[in-house]
Amino acid sequence: MKKTMTSLALVCALTLPMTSCFTMTHKVGDGGSGQTEIAERQWYILFGLVELNTVRSKDLAGDAAAYTVTTEWTALDVLINIFTGFVTITSREVSVSK
Repeated sequence: MKKTMTSLALVCALTLPMTSCFTMTHKVGDGGSGQTEIAERQWYILFGLVELNTVRSKDLAGDAAAYTVTTEWTALDVLINIFTGFVTITSREVSVSK
């Protein structure tokens, strides 16, 4: 049992830093310069089937004509989902760089 728990802990420790592979980046116009970044967390229920709140990247960008939208599942999302996953609530972060 102790060997199984050690193996499980090792697998979790090795895979936690790899959560950045769930990243989508979209450029609007020429893309953002990175001077200003605004981020919000988007929440879902039923494993992503039903949206609990709406995060609109255009609203986060304001009046900027060129910006970059990054949607990612971060290490913080993994930790949040460990505790909320049993009730099927998941989250992701949406950030806008202008």
